Amino acid sequence: SNSPSTKSYYDGHCQAPSVGCRKPMTIVNRILLFNKPHGVLTRFTDDQGRPNLSHFIDVPGVYPVGRLDADSEGLLLLTDRGSLVDPLLQPGGKAKRYLVCVEGQPSESALQALRSGVDLKDGRTLPAQVREVEEPAWLWQRDPPIRFRKSIPTAWLELEIREGRNRQVRRMTAAVGLPTLRLVRVSFGPLQLGELPLGQWREAAQAESAALLALEATARSVPTKGPAQRGKRQGRRPSGRGRARDAGS
Repeated sequence: SNSPSTKSYYDGHCQAPSVGCRKPMTIVNRILLFNKPHGVLTRFTDDQGRPNLSHFIDVPGVYPVGRLDADSEGLLLLTDRGSLVDPLLQPGGKAKRYLVCVEGQPSESALQALRSGVDLKDGRTLPAQVREVEEPAWLWQRDPPIRFRKSIPTAWLELEIREGRNRQVRRMTAAVGLPTLRLVRVSFGPLQLGELPLGQWREAAQAESAALLALEATARSVPTKGPAQRGKRQGRRPSGRGRARDAGS
């Protein structure tokens, strides 16, 4: 449901208060999953009046973790807990899985290039997991529809990456001769889009929140190598209600 609530969890293995539980209770005010429609900006304000998160989510204090470009769709995570940001967005960290409609027929060599890593202007990508799939029967129609050219076939890929460079998926498929026509994120770390309706949001379930807190606890347990890393691990909350980091696709 979209009604506000406050959830409480306990760090580490302390699942409930007890005499022997020394770890303090961690209050997780809000963790939201949103199914972002095409054309919606991943921020809460826009001086040009374009569709943005404020048109769908009226929850004070939350902000997006990473982003989806305006022309991308699907799962977006929002939270008021800044310490979740770095564990989810650090390069090589949590996997993000996408359904990608591409122009052209994927060859095995093109798929293997994506699996091996693609050379982009900002460096070589980490290896991706990719396979060709059928168009999902459950997927909603996009508004506006994608452009089709009768003389050129289209195909669907399931692509999983562990980075968040700007427009990375689109640049990766273009680099192997398969321009992206439609991009839908279906999972982000332990979170799944599932049957969440387009344009709707929900609170994270207790198991989902616990999985995110476990990621945060693991990140805190990594040995510190220097002041720069200490600052990163603190996951400081950005000012305003824009995205936490430019990590779109």
